[in-house]
Amino acid sequence: MRDVNDALVLLLAGGIGSRLNILVGHRAKPAVPFGGIYRIIDFSLSNVMNAGLSRVGVLTQYKPLSLMRHIGSGQAWDFTGRSRGVEILPPRTGEKDSDWYKGTADAIRQNIDFIKANPSEQVVILSGDHIYRMDLNDMIACHRAKKAGITIGMMVVPMSEIHQFGAGIVDEDNRIVDWEEKPKVARTNLASMGIYVFDTEYLLAMLARDRSEIDFGMHIIPKAIEERQVFAYPFYGYWRDVGTIQAYWDANMDIIRPDSGISPEAWGIRPNIETKRRMMDRAPARFAAGCTVRSSLIAAGCVIEGTVINSVLSPGVIVRKGAAVRDSVILEDSVIEAGAEVDLVVADKRIHVGCGAVVGCGDAEAKKIINKDFPTHLYSGITLLGKEARIPEGMKIGRNCIVQPGFSRSSAPLEECQHGVVFSAA
Repeated sequence: MRDVNDALVLLLAGGIGSRLNILVGHRAKPAVPFGGIYRIIDFSLSNVMNAGLSRVGVLTQYKPLSLMRHIGSGQAWDFTGRSRGVEILPPRTGEKDSDWYKGTADAIRQNIDFIKANPSEQVVILSGDHIYRMDLNDMIACHRAKKAGITIGMMVVPMSEIHQFGAGIVDEDNRIVDWEEKPKVARTNLASMGIYVFDTEYLLAMLARDRSEIDFGMHIIPKAIEERQVFAYPFYGYWRDVGTIQAYWDANMDIIRPDSGISPEAWGIRPNIETKRRMMDRAPARFAAGCTVRSSLIAAGCVIEGTVINSVLSPGVIVRKGAAVRDSVILEDSVIEAGAEVDLVVADKRIHVGCGAVVGCGDAEAKKIINKDFPTHLYSGITLLGKEARIPEGMKIGRNCIVQPGFSRSSAPLEECQHGVVFSAA
């Protein structure tokens, strides 16, 4: 039998991630910055690295450039060497859009040549947009011990959330005996994490049976269950799919909550080398006399002269004297000018909030006014600021709003606070 570390890894990183709205307007979802110095995909890549797995294919599709630049040669995660490597695998696009990946199984099917060129007994299939730490070696060992065709990472979720997942019913040996894909009325709350170990021969055989079967949850897994080939691998740690604005904000807030269970440094999560170099080039965060900082993550290069409470600030964020940032996620090199207030906001890179401006004004009732154009994206009071948006002095922006990337206003700013609207860059 081959060594556990011989398993081949395929990392699915091509989803459009539309529920993250303007955060994915110019980047793939796995490339979205997270937790001050990371990107979302760093968690999956680091899990692979920590397991000693050395051969990785990253399946990209939508807006892949920033993701490809981020991964580079894979050196940051030790994927370089004679027998090690990471390869970017875009869709085998022809002349039609239909040649793009249609689903999870179709994406793997289009890369059968990569699987065959990297012989292994098992193929590990991961998603690039989850925040978690898992011992992949233990999962592979359990898969081999059960002599399974497929092993699926699964965890218990609230019944109110199970409709978002594939759900498995298991016997006393953790064999999955029935499957419900995103059930409206569920019989179980044991949810698929989108993490799979396949026996390589079984995977290739399943993919060869019917090319119209494009999705694991809808097509491949139910048939494999009939053949008694599918087992659950129970997971009990922290895991979050950050595919929505609410989940993204929640996961960032979890980093600064002592008992949340997430700890990127303790987990051994690595950012890429360029991020490390940029961090080393920056001065340590500077806290001016009279500033207030509580329950926050402040990255290198930040300058805090005002107030920061319960927030995550990426490198180079400046909060001027008299400014206040609360319950917010502020990405790299953004500036909050004197007297400005930012409350319950997710802000992309290099935004500028002018003196005395307020982003996130309004009380608890205002938070209930959902966004008119994106009611399923913004409904809890969070306001989004797009990359390089400029909020002029004195402007007031309410709850559940979207400020498009590059927004600026040369005319008199709005003093009346509007909720649930989109501010166009035009």
